[in-house]
Amino acid sequence: MYWTLELASKLEDAPWPATKDELIDFAIRSGAPLEVIENLQEIEDEGEMYESIEEIWTDYPSKDDFFFNEEEY
Repeated sequence: MYWTLELASKLEDAPWPATKDELIDFAIRSGAPLEVIENLQEIEDEGEMYESIEEIWTDYPSKDDFFFNEEEY
């Protein structure tokens, strides 16, 4: 399983919180690339709910990871 920012961005509008099956269904209906669906299928699932992409891809960058000085613009 591998994630990139482009692949993870396909799940930004997912109906969080969601189960693995709901995320797979959303990915299929929204036309996400096959890699997104394959990554979701590889998740070891015990019926738990996921609150956000960060619970699936722990290295997903948050807004704090990007430095942008708003005072400069």
